[in-house]
Amino acid sequence: MNVALWIVAGLLALVFLAAGFMKLTKSKEQLLASGPTMAWAEDFSPGMIKIIGAVEVLGALGLLLPPAVDVATVLVPLAATGLALVMVGAAIEHGRRKEFQALVAPAVLFALAVFVAWGRFGPHSF
Repeated sequence: MNVALWIVAGLLALVFLAAGFMKLTKSKEQLLASGPTMAWAEDFSPGMIKIIGAVEVLGALGLLLPPAVDVATVLVPLAATGLALVMVGAAIEHGRRKEFQALVAPAVLFALAVFVAWGRFGPHSF
């Protein structure tokens, strides 16, 4: 189970690092031009998009760095919980915009983040 938790945490970290980095490095206009999957950005200010990106990057780092350096490993399930909450927000936004096909990715990422939080808070903590 520990291996599965590491794999899922690593995959989540990759996804959230990529998504967060994109939000941090591209302008709102560039995000909107990148396709329909980023249409939600028109409802948010550029500053809020940057904050969301920073939260995603910090959450991704929180999944991997604490156990890698064996310091404050309680941050792993906290990061996973935070990322799950970010996905709840994403699902609410997509639902509000009636983008029901876009609810699949946040739902899957939510489930994976909850799995990591459950495993690292509970039976397979560090």
